[in-house]
Amino acid sequence: MVTGGFKASHLSMQTSLLDSGEDFEMLDDDEIDDDPPLEDAGGGKKTKKEPAEDQDASPSSLVDEWMDILGNGQLRKKVLRAGNGPDSRPTKGQNVVIHLKTSLADGTLIEEQPELSFTLGDGDVIQALDLTVQLMEMGETALVQADAKYAYGALGSLAPEVLPSADLALEVQLLDATEAPDLELLSPQERVALAGQKRERGNVYYQRGDYAFAVNSYGFALQITESSSKVDISPEEEEELMDIKVKCLNNMAAAQLKLDHYEAALRSCVSVLAHQPDNIKALFRKGKVLALQGEYADAIRNLKMALKLEPSNKTIHSELSKLVKKHSEQKDAEQAMYKKMLGNPGSGGMQKHQARSSWGVSWKWLFGATAVAIGGVALSVVIAARN
Repeated sequence: MVTGGFKASHLSMQTSLLDSGEDFEMLDDDEIDDDPPLEDAGGGKKTKKEPAEDQDASPSSLVDEWMDILGNGQLRKKVLRAGNGPDSRPTKGQNVVIHLKTSLADGTLIEEQPELSFTLGDGDVIQALDLTVQLMEMGETALVQADAKYAYGALGSLAPEVLPSADLALEVQLLDATEAPDLELLSPQERVALAGQKRERGNVYYQRGDYAFAVNSYGFALQITESSSKVDISPEEEEELMDIKVKCLNNMAAAQLKLDHYEAALRSCVSVLAHQPDNIKALFRKGKVLALQGEYADAIRNLKMALKLEPSNKTIHSELSKLVKKHSEQKDAEQAMYKKMLGNPGSGGMQKHQARSSWGVSWKWLFGATAVAIGGVALSVVIAARN
């Protein structure tokens, strides 16, 4: 399957957090604001008519009408040539083939792809295509006006070459739609190739800072690797699928960390370590998650294991040093809190001693006063007897 959109091989920024052999020291890259999650296409709503832009369009009641797909005016679709009716529309999960012309908003042609194929709804292409093709009929040709947010965003693209924050005009013809293949019937190499494509797409999203979309793509890749098979698989092929699965889980954990989904990131790391107990990146990320949850002792233990496997890694050294300091500060704070709860032992002992001393003085005074009183009574008796 050929996937559209931006390609990971052409993006040089923010590549290091992924499990693909990059420098481990670059784990703490700056974040990029996420684009909104893929919105439900719904039925859209139509806006007022505007002049036709395609003089060759066939007559139709739909021609010249713009559909505001998301209701915000930033993604609009207009039918240029009607298709085979609403019943011929593709559905999510199907493999579709389109003829695509990508142009800037001023009409400058950027790229033409006669047969672009992708799985609808899987995030294999830019949002503008994933959302609008769902609303097209078989054989239909449509013009799509897409705000940069639903195209290549604030970063733009190198392949195709699109400037940052550029709005696009897309001419799309829906050529074919077929059911996705049964994963259980795919050969091992077909599964490896398909899972690899989804993982690479997730890497592209991660590099662009679109972490929610990255998690989505890694999830599809995991489904492919974990699917049962009705085809014989050799141990070597099983190992190859396992390798992709581990990489997807590791990269998913990195994306989940960026999204502050700590429990999910921890589960991803635990899954990696269940297969590869000595996976350095999984140990490192698990340590970071535990630290963010305040579990400094467990976090330090995981980072020490990672450092033992790679003693020269400066990133692990730095993170471990910070955690040891935080753990020490946490223990000092806990001790201070306990002292406050239980009171100052020294002052408490002094107070008890003072209380005992005070009681001793009072008792002595009382005993002395009683003795004087008894003595006084005895003296009175003696005097009375004499009289």
